[in-house]
Amino acid sequence: MKLAFLYAGQGSQKVGMGRDFYEKFPMIRSSFDNENAGFDIRNLCFETPLDILSRTRYTQPCMAALATAVTKLLYEEGIYPTCAAGLSLGEYSALYASGVFDEDTLISLLAFRGKVMEETTANIKSKMCAVFNLSEELIQEAISEINALNLGIVACANFNCPGQIVIGGEAEAVDAAAEKCLKMGAKRCLPVNVSGPFHTPLMEEASKLLGERLYQTEFRDMHFSVVFNTTADVLGEGETIPHILQNQVKSPVLFEKTIYKLRSLGVDTVIEIGPGRVLSGFVRKTAPDIVSYSIEDVDSFYKTVKAVKGA
Repeated sequence: MKLAFLYAGQGSQKVGMGRDFYEKFPMIRSSFDNENAGFDIRNLCFETPLDILSRTRYTQPCMAALATAVTKLLYEEGIYPTCAAGLSLGEYSALYASGVFDEDTLISLLAFRGKVMEETTANIKSKMCAVFNLSEELIQEAISEINALNLGIVACANFNCPGQIVIGGEAEAVDAAAEKCLKMGAKRCLPVNVSGPFHTPLMEEASKLLGERLYQTEFRDMHFSVVFNTTADVLGEGETIPHILQNQVKSPVLFEKTIYKLRSLGVDTVIEIGPGRVLSGFVRKTAPDIVSYSIEDVDSFYKTVKAVKGA
């Protein structure tokens, strides 16, 4: 078995996430009690209404807290991946798992990332929308037509899996592009539960501010490879992690190609870490030959450990 860890991104958060881990395993409580975000992660994860938890400045460190908790538990069980990846903010947890930075740095970085992503787009009425069952070519055609009307900026933000591409940008332009996509044959267009136009050109200022912070951060050598969102590849010659992460926030997430890359690296099994089973769904639609497990609570943790150890 060649195993990869996949870390969930925004949109998967839910109230109460991680509570049963906190109650069951004292060794992981430091993840939720971590103070480097500047706010009470534990309270936000366990008690705060979803509309507040879904603000990106809060979502990002909270998702990372759950990710670090589960990663610690898997390592305690002797389960280690040969490589990892994550969707947007999940990429930071993948780097944490690989030893690039510690838990405090992870939480601090994502708190800053969430803050600048939220603040730099606060005055933009934005939206993200998943388009189903329409080709990339037709979606790009729809986007080009809408951008030409000067309704605002809209762009492809996530290439999740065959038949699902997320568009994002200024709300009026996104709505117009979604309507156009439906007329061109899209099966449906559904809003995504995020609070900004992430992975679009509207994130340019956030990218600049994030870059300044990243270049002041210590990055250690990876224990295993991470497949990055913006390149759908491992770290190449001449590339640096700070540069990739700076570009990631304003560039499309190539998750479908990331899954293909994992398979080309020999991965035959993945464990999704985080609430929901979104990434496992992407894997099934992209590379159904890869066995996928999901861990979002204590019950699914035990089931996954048993299955992986018995494989």
